[in-house]
Amino acid sequence: MTAIYRRTATFLALGLVGQMMTVPVALAGESGGKTAQQYMVDVTEPNPPWTGPTTGPAAQKGKSIVYVSADQRNGGALGVADGVQEAASAIGWTVRVLDGQGTVSGRSTALQQAIALKPDGIVLGTVDAKEQAELIRQAADAGIKIVGWHSVTKPGPSAEYKLFNNIATDPLDVAKAAATFAVTDSDGKAGVVIFTDSTYAIAIAKSDAMAAVIKACGGCKVLSVEDTPLAEASTRMPQLTTSLLQRFGNQWTYALSINDLTFDFMSASLSSAGIAQDGYPRNVSAGDGSEAAFQRIRTKFYQSGTVAEPLHLHGWQAVDELNRAFAGQPASGFSAQVHLVIPKNIGSDGGPKNIYDPENGYRAVYTRIWKGR
Repeated sequence: MTAIYRRTATFLALGLVGQMMTVPVALAGESGGKTAQQYMVDVTEPNPPWTGPTTGPAAQKGKSIVYVSADQRNGGALGVADGVQEAASAIGWTVRVLDGQGTVSGRSTALQQAIALKPDGIVLGTVDAKEQAELIRQAADAGIKIVGWHSVTKPGPSAEYKLFNNIATDPLDVAKAAATFAVTDSDGKAGVVIFTDSTYAIAIAKSDAMAAVIKACGGCKVLSVEDTPLAEASTRMPQLTTSLLQRFGNQWTYALSINDLTFDFMSASLSSAGIAQDGYPRNVSAGDGSEAAFQRIRTKFYQSGTVAEPLHLHGWQAVDELNRAFAGQPASGFSAQVHLVIPKNIGSDGGPKNIYDPENGYRAVYTRIWKGR
């Protein structure tokens, strides 16, 4: 991982530690703020209200956009692609999806193809802006408006990387929710392995922040931070899981990952080791809320939670942000609230469809905005 990634992530994580001092991760009670248990109640509450925009420019006509996905095997990138296509249909635009197939060269090729199509706008589906900075600059210089999804470490516009807006639930909030679950669920005694992927700056920010929360809990321990590429999860995770079980044994009680994809390939190794489906280690993901993760959580099959992104909502937001860019207006400033999906709330907010889709009327709100109402 690069030094700049590490410096940025460490700074963010330290900010989170300061935040957690008023939201105690230990179970000792109040310290000028909420208890960790109350925080868990808040982030697992069903049906969070709409806090996004209610006004904006009417639909800009005849636009074409391209969605460049880092990897369509990633449930997050796939879900946002679905939302973008649905929203583009609603606003009356044409859209094309290009798949970077989980490699640097694949993402570069997809972005080059997108630029060659000369669209009005591009949505980056978890394509890291630092990795593809030169091609993003070329696109911006060609007059193409660019919106990222998980393309930099924080939500909001990025002048440095030519992004009109970067859409994400705040990664520090996501990390805090996942790690605090491990702390509270373990009564402050979690032994944690954290999985990250240094290919992505946002992944390092989240994993460093999760580690900071665990370290702030006096009775918890970070056993290991494993840097393993998401694109190679299918080949790496089975053996890595077996190796970690042999290395840490019963000390390993929680696995925290920056993405659900990590857990897609752990179950066979856990089962072979004789671990019960609802036993330890308990797996919790700090994003994105894939369909496979929902099914595992619902059946208590080697996953206890995911901090699910509202993927379809984010796709609609990406289209709305581009519409604001085309109209010469500023970004909306909206960042969705953090939401932890666990067995007790999985039946709410689209859970029966195996995706987190907030029941807050966002589709109707965006449609009214685009119709000028």
